[in-house]
Amino acid sequence: MKVNSQVKLPLSPKQSFLKGTVAMLPLIVAVLPWGILVGAYGIESGLTAWQTQAMSLFVFAGTSQLVAIGMLQAGASVFSILVTTLLITSRHLLYSMAMRQHIQALPLKWRSSLGFLLTDELFVNGTQDNGIFNRWYALGGGLSFYIAWNFATLLGIVAGEALPNLTNLGLDFAVVATFIAILIPMIKNLSYLVCVGISLMVSVYCEAHKIQAGLLISIILGMLSGYFFKCAAGRSK
Repeated sequence: MKVNSQVKLPLSPKQSFLKGTVAMLPLIVAVLPWGILVGAYGIESGLTAWQTQAMSLFVFAGTSQLVAIGMLQAGASVFSILVTTLLITSRHLLYSMAMRQHIQALPLKWRSSLGFLLTDELFVNGTQDNGIFNRWYALGGGLSFYIAWNFATLLGIVAGEALPNLTNLGLDFAVVATFIAILIPMIKNLSYLVCVGISLMVSVYCEAHKIQAGLLISIILGMLSGYFFKCAAGRSK
């Protein structure tokens, strides 16, 4: 009787943690210029180095940080900043709903940790090892991304104090590049393509016509278009 030597043993927590970290490395590299931009923008906007770094340590939300810094610089009220941040990060509610089935049975310390570390990048690339949710794999990806983000912010703070007009060097393209890298692999059927296409066209139209709520409008119309297309395609079968 032969013993199957090809059976793979389950990974240890340490191995899963390291595997999750390695899986997140490409997105970490892509997001570094974005973190540098946040640090430099904070300094340029009049925040202290401690205040800028604290945003990355405790808020840990790239787009929201950039928007909040800009609104602070423009003299916006705290209420306006909070409402805008809520709208921008509302997608995380959908992420948490999708992950609920995987983490609801975990202890509070795990749910709190993974909830804080949850980003677009982690949700798409770092919670599942070969299609199976692994908390250590997710922790490795999320924690490595968090450390890299704060390191990049620190670099931006130092560079922002030493180099004037650093924010004008086009580092904001890192934001676009990161989301493109996340988005493209997710387009797996026509309904997703319709959702992305409508969102893209509406956002460009709103930007061209200076419609300030363009981002929110494009998100809503894109989701509705994708949903109704999927329903129509299902009925036609």
